[in-house]
Amino acid sequence: MALRAALLKSIWYAFTSLDTEDSGKVSKSQLKVLSHNLHSVLRIPHDPAALERHFSDDEDGPVSSQGYMPYLNQFILDKVIEGTFVKEEVDELCWTLSSKKNYRPDAQRVLSNQDAMRLWCLFNFLADDRYPLTLVPEESEYLLRKVSSVMPVELTCVELEEFLSQDGLSVWSFLDVVNAAGVNRGLDGESIGVAVEKVYREMVGSVLKEGYLWKKGHLRRNWTERWFCLKPGSLSYFTSEDCRDCKGVIEMDQNCCVEVLSDRDGKRCMFCVKTLNKTFEISAPDSRQRQEWITAIQMALRLSAEGRVSLHEELKERRRELREERERRRALRAEETQRLLELQGEREEQLAELELLKEAQRQAQVSLQQEEQRRRSQHEELQKTLQRQLQEAQEARANLRAEVAVRDLEAEHQQRRIKELEDLHHRLQEALEQQIRARQEEETYRYTQTRLLAEEEEKVKSLLALQEDQEEQLQQTQREKQELLQEMERKSQSLDEAQHQLDKVRASRRRVDQDIAKGERLLVIFSLPRSASPRSARANPDLHRNRTASTVRTWTAAATKTKSRLTRRLNKPDGN
Repeated sequence: MALRAALLKSIWYAFTSLDTEDSGKVSKSQLKVLSHNLHSVLRIPHDPAALERHFSDDEDGPVSSQGYMPYLNQFILDKVIEGTFVKEEVDELCWTLSSKKNYRPDAQRVLSNQDAMRLWCLFNFLADDRYPLTLVPEESEYLLRKVSSVMPVELTCVELEEFLSQDGLSVWSFLDVVNAAGVNRGLDGESIGVAVEKVYREMVGSVLKEGYLWKKGHLRRNWTERWFCLKPGSLSYFTSEDCRDCKGVIEMDQNCCVEVLSDRDGKRCMFCVKTLNKTFEISAPDSRQRQEWITAIQMALRLSAEGRVSLHEELKERRRELREERERRRALRAEETQRLLELQGEREEQLAELELLKEAQRQAQVSLQQEEQRRRSQHEELQKTLQRQLQEAQEARANLRAEVAVRDLEAEHQQRRIKELEDLHHRLQEALEQQIRARQEEETYRYTQTRLLAEEEEKVKSLLALQEDQEEQLQQTQREKQELLQEMERKSQSLDEAQHQLDKVRASRRRVDQDIAKGERLLVIFSLPRSASPRSARANPDLHRNRTASTVRTWTAAATKTKSRLTRRLNKPDGN
């Protein structure tokens, strides 16, 4: 994902450089050329048919970045394999296209084209994945301080504040700022180029540390000065700092470690890098360099164990997290300030309401006093009225008692009459209930008798049906019994006939066996010498012997056929 995002940043610059009218769209012919060049530098098999099909002329007009993204993702970025191409070639292609439109060196610029391209790559490396690509002030300050730290003259705080006053700095504005700073400070392009190259190798090339060290050989055991280059996954050493002739690579994996060695063989500030198969003894110029190299190697081992390929990717993520954390804290502080203001406004409103409530309370007290006086006067009048009413009520009560006594007498008479009527009603009710119960019992008896008669009829019908079924089954059984007896008689007769025929066949077989034995004896007799032949054959012995032999052969063949026929008949199952 990191490689894909880095490629997208460079390709975005190339796409926008082809948009000469700043309309957000590029012609299809230019996109065809750009796609072909991307296939070449990314070492991807080119598919002209897919290119022509995607950028066919069926639709008129140029293509926007959103219209180009499906082809870019499907036919280019999805087929990219890390390690099969050189990322610097892709950057160089996209820089060449974009710099023609946006960056033209002149006499007032100290950056060479190569240095400007490297700063462009550094800018893309630190920029967030939001388009158009810009650099936040914190990242701009970090990059400027990183470049100025390796230059003979560092930027002052005033210059940094002036540079960082712009929010969302673009890469072209950033290059103009660097050129202006170089011109104002009188810096030459060579010193700036060395500083930019060093920072480029460290951040983009993932070089943790590099420099000359003395290394002890494994075969001749002599000490040779080599240029060492440390990356998160490997420690390479070359004959010189141009890094062309690589003499070896030490893999930084879980089987590798670094240790400090004591001085010996006339060398000091020694340390060793141990792998699974070898131990590399190295000597640094001084103890500070040795400690720096040991710390850098330990960091490379940590990054390799965590699966990271770049230290500055991790540092960039940390800075982004810190920025996001600061933004969250700033937003929280703003929310708290807004909440405090709201609370203060609510408090002022509550104070105003409290004053209103106090005023309303004073008015209510005055009204309450007036109401109390009014209620007292009303109470006195009401008391007098109640006294008059009480006297009237006492008089009415005496009259009412007399009327009640008269009515009590009338009520007693009425109660006696009501009691008599209730007794009569109870007697009539009991008689009615007895008559109703008698009718219900009669109805129940009739219903039970009807149900029993119906059940008896059903039972009779079922018995009759059962009797008929039993008679039919008995007749069926008699018929089956007669058929079985007839079948047994037929089979008994067939068995007797088969037995008789078997006796005949056995007698015939015995006769055939006797004939065969007789024929074999005759054949043996005729096969004897002439001296053993009968006298009857002495007159014509050859003729007699031939006739007798043919006769025996005929009998023998007939007997054999008869025997085989009888055997087949014996072995054949009985058809009857």
